[in-house]
Amino acid sequence: MASDPLSPPLLQALVGDEAVAALFSSAAELAAMLRVEAALAQAEAELGLIGEDAAFRIAEACGSFDPDWNALAKGLAQDGVVVPELVRQLRRAVGEPHDRSVHLGATSQDIVDTGLVLRLKDLAALLVGRIAALTESLRLLKARDGAVPLMAHTRMQQALLFTAADKLDTWIQPLERHAEALREMLPRLLALQLGGPIGNRETFRGHGDALADALAERLGLGFAPAWHSQRDRIGEFAAWLSLVSGTLGKMGQDVALMAQNEVGEVRLASGGSSSAMPHKSNPVQAEVLVAFARFNAGLLGTLYQGLVHENERSGAAWTLEWLVLPQIAEATGAGLAKAQALAEGMRFVASASAGKSG
Repeated sequence: MASDPLSPPLLQALVGDEAVAALFSSAAELAAMLRVEAALAQAEAELGLIGEDAAFRIAEACGSFDPDWNALAKGLAQDGVVVPELVRQLRRAVGEPHDRSVHLGATSQDIVDTGLVLRLKDLAALLVGRIAALTESLRLLKARDGAVPLMAHTRMQQALLFTAADKLDTWIQPLERHAEALREMLPRLLALQLGGPIGNRETFRGHGDALADALAERLGLGFAPAWHSQRDRIGEFAAWLSLVSGTLGKMGQDVALMAQNEVGEVRLASGGSSSAMPHKSNPVQAEVLVAFARFNAGLLGTLYQGLVHENERSGAAWTLEWLVLPQIAEATGAGLAKAQALAEGMRFVASASAGKSG
């Protein structure tokens, strides 16, 4: 259930993001699901649904769990979800008489979705930090080069004179809004998933809401009714990721245009070389930002198809989500890293057209 690489290994050097990809790795996913299973047992013991000794043993087994990865892969291929085989292995690790208390009342989607939310919490923190760093770098660039005169362009034609500060504001202001939007979204996104087989918590013997509250507190997540077939949280977050990529794509497009030899309004610290034309310095980082923006815009439409869950749960829509969301996340993370490198290594130069107009 971990994502495939965003692209083939060689291309990863250009478009990959190791820190984001690690959050969607098999190891990270398994660790998150084991954390959920351990916390579920502890919360159930707190409410008297299982014994304290059973909860202790389950948590202990989760902490030292050594998976049979081949069996997990085969189970995933057969069941369409890894949790049934994981629970079988975990019950063996726990052993009698406490094995029957493992995963009590829960369904696979409770474990997978809550594990995903735990990883999205880490992803959000990572991206918030990168947006803050990029915004600060752009503000420093504005303080240094903001007075440089540039020629504004509307519809790709020379318009009127303005300054580098005016250009930079068109990059900074959306980033500030994205940061604020994520802060407002996080309480909705970082919500526990616990519903049992059909989402009504009836398998928790009348303690469903209390159990969800206790589990959410243990995991540092928000309480919410089960949302098995309500994927608006994931859709909203994916849209936010795509908006960030779009803003970075606008920045990249501007830089690529301003870096043209005949325009010459920015100088980049480094550029890509040409195999045939040694004199060239291609704005590679800027170009990749444009590619990420278009890539995520397309993937967002695909992910939105996952909003169409039939009845109480969908295997097809859920699987689609697993395929697409990691790619959107990694492209966004990589874009922020490349935008940071651009911001730190560029400087504005008064264009010849601005000089003539002045």
